[in-house]
Formats: sequence, structure tokens, C-alpha cells
Amino acid sequence: MDNGHQVETRNTAHFRHDYASDQSDLRRLYEQAKIDQWNAARDIDWAVPLDGDGGLIADDLVDIHGTRFWQAMSEADRIELNRRVTRWRLSTLVQGEHGAMLLCSQLVECVQGQDAKLFQATQVADEARHNEVLQRYIDLRLDGEIYPVGGNVREIFDTLLGTSSWYLKTIGLQLVAETFAVSLFRMLAESSKDAVLRQVCRRILQDEARHMGFAMLSLPELVSQASEAEHREMEDFAVWALGRTLAGTFPLPVYQELGFGKAELDEIKRFRRERAAGGDETAFRKYFRRDLHDGLVRNLRKVGLITDRIAPSLEGFGLKLAAA
Repeated sequence: MDNGHQVETRNTAHFRHDYASDQSDLRRLYEQAKIDQWNAARDIDWAVPLDGDGGLIADDLVDIHGTRFWQAMSEADRIELNRRVTRWRLSTLVQGEHGAMLLCSQLVECVQGQDAKLFQATQVADEARHNEVLQRYIDLRLDGEIYPVGGNVREIFDTLLGTSSWYLKTIGLQLVAETFAVSLFRMLAESSKDAVLRQVCRRILQDEARHMGFAMLSLPELVSQASEAEHREMEDFAVWALGRTLAGTFPLPVYQELGFGKAELDEIKRFRRERAAGGDETAFRKYFRRDLHDGLVRNLRKVGLITDRIAPSLEGFGLKLAAA
């Protein structure tokens, strides 16, 4: 039985009649993409055994780590929680990579430049490989089961797939989502307990940084030449994408499976908010948040999408514009 959902889309394909290179920077990015191709079946050492206590990610990345709930759990239950949170996080990532694959296949059609089309074709292959390698990891370490697609992830990709403009798709995917992905995979590559997961994340990270480069090369000229109405549209779309991306997600089904009740879940969510607001996050979380926020501000500024009009919204998300 097919397990998925349909998204109604409207995309205009631009069929070129001239295939000469038209943007040297994007051609270099395309050439680098060809050099960097890797094989998920061959280039990851899947035979490396799992060392340590059986957990897969740093315990610091489990929301209740260090709380009374964590202290009350047995060692076996802590490991089980770690593995379920890992499966939940990787479920979100594998679904995001699948959505990115679909979205980039649209971009191959609707971008107009020859080098942009060639690069987007390589990104389709990259996203397919990421979808494959994360599912392989889930099959290997976590029995192949994934959690249902989360609300924010589904809303983001359904909206991007249904948006007809290539530059709005690029703002949402390569500018916002890929900046988030770079910071997340960098954190997992450095902090995960499992050597195989660290390998997977390092390989993906190499591609994600290149994908982010597409936005850096393709958007600045377009943004600078946009009409006032077009600029406002791009600003508003960036704010929307940032709001959905930075809102975060909570592994609710994991805690429900382990028997946590509503009052306990409310306490965990409150602790999570207070810890973030008070700067009491663990080292890995602090590093991720700082890396992500700095990257978003730097990239938004580089393409010309930080304006006085939307600055209050960006600061409301916790982005420090003055420090960029």
C-alpha cells in the first residue's frame, strides 16, 4: 500500500534552446558537485560495530537529560529513550531530504539559466542519496521504522512544492532549510556516539554546504533588481520560512510511547523553553543555536533580504542582527 500524500503543484518548465554556460560561478559549483559525488552503499563503512552504551546521539540532545525524569530512569530506559529520540530526529531528516529531492526536481524545470539547471540536476541526485543513506542507517541501527512526518516539516515542503516561483522555492530550501541542515548535520557529525552516524552526517554535510552555495550565487542579483512588490514578497516568504524552521519540533510520540502523561509533558516543554531562554542549554545545543543563527543572519544579509521592515521579526526569532 502506498504510504504518502499528494501535493497539488503548478510549475512552469523553461526549455532552453541554448546550452552554453551562462554563469561561471554556478558552473564551478556544478563542476565541484560532480567531483563530490559519493555512493551511500559503498562509501560508508556500514560494518563498524556500535560501541559504548548503545545510545546513538549525545545524551545532551535528549530534552529531559539532567532533569528529575532522567534521574528516575534506569540505565536501560535512558538508552531506549536515546534511541527513540534518534529515530524520531532521523525520521524528520529523511522526510526532509525526500521533500528536498522533489523540490529540486521542480527547480530543474523552472530555473532558466543553463548552469542553474545543471547544478539543480546534481542536487536532485544528492537529495536522493541523502534520503537513501538516512533510511539505510535507520534500517541498520533502528529496525527500519520511522515516525510520521511532523507538522512543520509537512507544512514547509507542501508550501514550497506548491509555490510556483523558483526564487521563493530557493529562499525556502537553499537559503533557510539548507542553512539549518548545515548546522544540524555539523552538530550530529561532531557529537553522535555512533561512528557510522558520524560518517553519514559528514558526508551529507559536504553536500549541504554546496547546496547552500546555490542560494548565495543565484539570489543576490535577483534580489537587488527586484521591484518593491517583489522584494516585499521575498522578505515575507523568508520570514515565513524562518518562523516555521526555527519553531522547532518536539518528540511528542517518543515520550507518549514511554508513558509520559500530559502534566509531565507540559513540564518538559516548559523546562525546554526556560533552558533556551535562560542560556542554560547544553554545550551541543548552544553550539548548534549559535552556528545556526550566525549562518542565517550572514546568508540573509549576503543575498540582501535583511531590511528595516522585517528586522523586528528576525530579532523576534532570536537572531542578533547587530552582531552579523
